Amino acid sequence: MTPLLQLHLAVLLFGGTALFSNLLPLPATDITAFRTAIASVVLSLFVARRRGHLKLRQWQDYGIVLGLGIIVGLHWVTYFAAMQLSNVAIGMIAFFTYPVMTVIAEPLFNRQSIHRRDLLSGLVVLAGIALLIPAPSLDNDITTGVLLGTISAALFTARNLLQKRYFSGYDGPTTMAYQTGVAAVMLLPFVSHQPLSLPGGDLGLLLLLAVVFTALPHALMSQSLRHLSAKTVGLVGCLQPLYGVSLAAVLLAQWPNWQTLVGGTLVVCTALVETHLQSTAKNQK
Repeated sequence: MTPLLQLHLAVLLFGGTALFSNLLPLPATDITAFRTAIASVVLSLFVARRRGHLKLRQWQDYGIVLGLGIIVGLHWVTYFAAMQLSNVAIGMIAFFTYPVMTVIAEPLFNRQSIHRRDLLSGLVVLAGIALLIPAPSLDNDITTGVLLGTISAALFTARNLLQKRYFSGYDGPTTMAYQTGVAAVMLLPFVSHQPLSLPGGDLGLLLLLAVVFTALPHALMSQSLRHLSAKTVGLVGCLQPLYGVSLAAVLLAQWPNWQTLVGGTLVVCTALVETHLQSTAKNQK
């Protein structure tokens, strides 16, 4: 399998995670807790087999990954809850505001000035999100779903910025093995269902989500990063909402309405433009 095909498969699988918010009859907390617990075991075995150990280089790295794991756990809970309250398309589009959040937040994080172009991108994304909101009230489930999806995006942005600064010396599988483990330990005390009491079909779906749609794409992404440019990875990553929404339409019959399509187009196209411009600027340095 070529690196580019590996990358597309990884992004397709990441997009497919959204389906499990509807396929599994469990609260978002339970889905995330069981997903992270299984994925942590699988990723840890993968890392141990490849590296021969799971140790981090410095003691302070364990404290850093603890904070990152907490953020990841909250990010995934809000991600699944957003789609359970609204639908896959709206939840994914709201979450995919994170690329633009990143280009606005990163200069502030690094104490640099924000480009006017990035502020304009932020306004376009806000317009796209506004189209998703049917009523300006949290009594409306879709509005609450949009809010939770946006919170999930903010948490993901924070995780990425902190990881880039403090934990960038580790590969994807190692990073996620620890972060999913921390998230599982944090969330398992709050689950409302015991894993062994779940029907066989639900257990199978959880295993599918954790292994095929979580551990596998992280391994594929890590492998493709060795051969592809960051620009290629970023641009292909922007296809995730398209893959996720298409899968939801075909498999769950969740067809987006015109407002969702227009709002999603604004958000995703802005993310594509920003990713392209940011990658080009980095290559010119």
